[in-house]
Amino acid sequence: MACESALPAIMDEQALMGLNPNADAGYRQRALAYFEQLKESRDGWEVCAEALVKGVYSDDHVKFFCFQVLEHQIKFRHGSLSPAQQQLIRETLMKWLQAQLMNLHPEKPFIRNKAAQVLALTFVMEYLTFWPKFFFDILALVGLSPNGVDIYLRMLMAIDAEVVDRDILHSPEETRRNTLIKDGMREQCIPALVESWFQILQTYQHTHGELTCQCLEVVGAYVSWIDLNLIANDRFVNLLLSHMSMEELREEACDCLFEIINKGMDPVDKTKLVESLCRVLQSAGFFNVEQEEDVDFLAKFSRLVNGMGQSLVLSWTKLSKTDLKVSAETLHAVESKVPLMLQLLIHEDDDISANIVGFCYDYLHVLKQLPALNEQQKSNVEAIMLAVMNKLKYDDEYNFENEVCFSQGEDEAMFVEYRKQLKMLLDRLAQVSPELLLESVHRVFNATMQNWQTVQFMEVEVAIRLLYMLGEALPASHGAHFSGDTAKTSTLQAMMRTLISCGVSGYQHSSVTLEFFETVVRYDKFFLVEPQHIPSVLMAFLDQRGLRHSSPKVRSRVAYLFSRFIKTLHKHMNAFIEDILSRIQDLLELAPPENGFPALLSNDDQLFMFETAGVLIVHGESPAERKQALMRSLLTPLMEAFRMLLAKLPQEGDEERQVALADCLSHAVGFASRTSKAFSNKQTVKQCGCSEVYLDCLQTVLPALSCPVQRGPLRSAVRSFIHRMIICLEEEVLPFIPAASQHMLKDCEPRDLQEFIPLVSQITAKFKNQVSPFLQEIFMPLVMAIFEVLSRPAEENDQTAALEKQMLRRSYFSFIQTIASSGMNEVMASQGAENIERVLFTIIQGAVDFPDPVAQKTCFIILSRLVELWGGKDGLVGFPDFIYKHIVPACFMAPLKPTFDLSDAQTVLTLSECTLTLQMIHLKRGPECIQFLQEYLPSLQVSPEITQELCQVLQQPDVKVLKNYMKVFFQQAKL
Repeated sequence: MACESALPAIMDEQALMGLNPNADAGYRQRALAYFEQLKESRDGWEVCAEALVKGVYSDDHVKFFCFQVLEHQIKFRHGSLSPAQQQLIRETLMKWLQAQLMNLHPEKPFIRNKAAQVLALTFVMEYLTFWPKFFFDILALVGLSPNGVDIYLRMLMAIDAEVVDRDILHSPEETRRNTLIKDGMREQCIPALVESWFQILQTYQHTHGELTCQCLEVVGAYVSWIDLNLIANDRFVNLLLSHMSMEELREEACDCLFEIINKGMDPVDKTKLVESLCRVLQSAGFFNVEQEEDVDFLAKFSRLVNGMGQSLVLSWTKLSKTDLKVSAETLHAVESKVPLMLQLLIHEDDDISANIVGFCYDYLHVLKQLPALNEQQKSNVEAIMLAVMNKLKYDDEYNFENEVCFSQGEDEAMFVEYRKQLKMLLDRLAQVSPELLLESVHRVFNATMQNWQTVQFMEVEVAIRLLYMLGEALPASHGAHFSGDTAKTSTLQAMMRTLISCGVSGYQHSSVTLEFFETVVRYDKFFLVEPQHIPSVLMAFLDQRGLRHSSPKVRSRVAYLFSRFIKTLHKHMNAFIEDILSRIQDLLELAPPENGFPALLSNDDQLFMFETAGVLIVHGESPAERKQALMRSLLTPLMEAFRMLLAKLPQEGDEERQVALADCLSHAVGFASRTSKAFSNKQTVKQCGCSEVYLDCLQTVLPALSCPVQRGPLRSAVRSFIHRMIICLEEEVLPFIPAASQHMLKDCEPRDLQEFIPLVSQITAKFKNQVSPFLQEIFMPLVMAIFEVLSRPAEENDQTAALEKQMLRRSYFSFIQTIASSGMNEVMASQGAENIERVLFTIIQGAVDFPDPVAQKTCFIILSRLVELWGGKDGLVGFPDFIYKHIVPACFMAPLKPTFDLSDAQTVLTLSECTLTLQMIHLKRGPECIQFLQEYLPSLQVSPEITQELCQVLQQPDVKVLKNYMKVFFQQAKL
């Protein structure tokens, strides 16, 4: 829609009305079209430039619009503008800026920001070529006018975003340009900019707080890449320190000092800088943290101290390798900050505490590297430990209700994150002094457990939490905390004994309850050493403390933890199996959709319960008949409910009720499937006498495949069950497979087929020749169903449909690969010449035509295998012909496609398989293959020399040499 001729000197007033956010859709559409017209026009932007300079419009949205048009010209068309037009842009911006100096009422911030962006873009485009005096011109114009200074500072931040900001991705060309700009600025104008900042800070510190803060932000942004001596000098630092005492400026001054401290520099110089700053801050009283009430400032100050501390640690790390005397002085400097660090770490405000954790962590890392700790260092470690233990506690305001739906409020989420940081400190403390940590936790734990009835919940929770955290802080191989070092094991055992016997599991707060069960399961190996405690813990799991707790969150977590507990200790459960099963019986009932009562456990939680029940039955010491009876009594109610609901489903007219019934049926199948996780293979199912039970279940669920409604979820559930039964019952499942497959292939959706193919592949890989007749029978119906779904028309922009088809295509090729690699070539060979040819053409098409390297790779693996099977003298009739007509050309046509990206790792793997296919053809056909290539390659415009070279490389035995050669061959061919 390019508009070549000059536009009228006035703007389309009607279109401009659409810029108002409250304008109706028609006007807004017209405004958008007008914007595009002005952008595409060669000189339409000049109308906007004139409107800005002359102040034609008072409407803020129109001014913003004019700047947007100008921005587009500078960003995308600057190179094609004539020198006169470029000069016009410079003049426009300078005149507009000059007008701002006179304005009694400055423009709205969003307009000033956009103007600053346009100025910054102009600078980036012109500084190195047409406008080297950019900054001098701007400074000469704005002077110290508040309106001008404001735009100047905004512009500097916009330049920082364009040229320096590391979070913004730049192309290599932009990166080179930005380096040249920074070099030019350092040489020509940085001292003048720094001087302007000093003047602004000094002039406005008492009268214009907002301008001063903006200026401090600019200094902080630029200090990382300019000469630090321009800023880190008495004049500047004293000014910044004076700002630290001014309420409006102190937070920004803190941030600015932080950026100065953070600048990379020589370790000795960095130490001197930090120490001089610390002396000044200390003498000014900033280290008296307890007297400061402004928590926002303290959070910034904590970040500054953290930066200083980490800088000193980094200096020590560098110096300790080269200069021991100076490194000792630096370590002393680090340690002199520890009292301040501890004050900030223990502060009641978590933000202040969190900001100092980095320094604390690094300091502990320093101590870990020292050969031995002196008394002061030991005392510091203990103080950090106590601080961490104290700060781990929940506070009174923590809203546990916010967690009920597994979604936390912002404050709660922040505290959970903060706790993770404290845990890192605890782990590091364990590396520095494991004995001290164990002793401290033991002391706190015992003191709390002795009086848990009278202690607040947060004290009790943190005491148990500390015991839990020791499990990771003091690592043990495979959780073996109760063997090896006797000092550690006896202390942990004593704490576990206390935890279980003191009655704290009955504490009336969900956080304590959860921590109790988490800890019991973390140290489940304790019960192998002291199994006498198992009954009391089982009771806690089974009564109102655990699975019957009033909180759904607790019940849900306990269901999972209980399954873990039973899995670890199943050998010790024999005496309790039937008692446990009877106590959890009501938790193993399928909740019918029309019930209306909320179930104690969700469906996901019930999965764990069924798995637990399965583990108890299978691993018990009862005879096989008893195990069979128990498993039957577990699964029969499920299957009866399944039959009843399945009979109801086709008669249900209401869609929502149908979905609810189908969900319920799916859950029933999932629960039955989950009980089988206790078995590792067919042998264990047989030993327990449970084969018959699961075969009955299979017969019960298979009719769901022919249900006329809710096919998707039902098929998915039954398919998963068959997958599981193939592992548990092996060939006993085979009689059920043909009928099930017939149902699953009727009226297929892409997703149905996609999920059905892995089932057939699993059967093929597991039973191979046993299922050859079945595969020969199902092969073409399955292939035809896939072809039918793939040929269905879909809308051009339907991404979901396109992705579904891509995934189905991949599944199809994987299926063919499974058959080919299982040595079952008779399955394909028996399909008749016409069908074989159809399938082979789809593989060639998959290798060449679809730009999907995952599918292409599979296709070449199939082709290579088929050449191996059928490409020799006694292979499939007519196949050698197919090799030369289609497979060899595919090996060249696919990599020559523009979509075949050799810089992509997945595509390189495809090329590797393509090369192996060529090698296999040569292996099977010998000189005949070489002769064909010598005739074929010239048709691709390959020179005789390269043809000869490729044929020689193909005949040598080293496949690695061939792969490398083919990669270079195609890279050269695509140049």
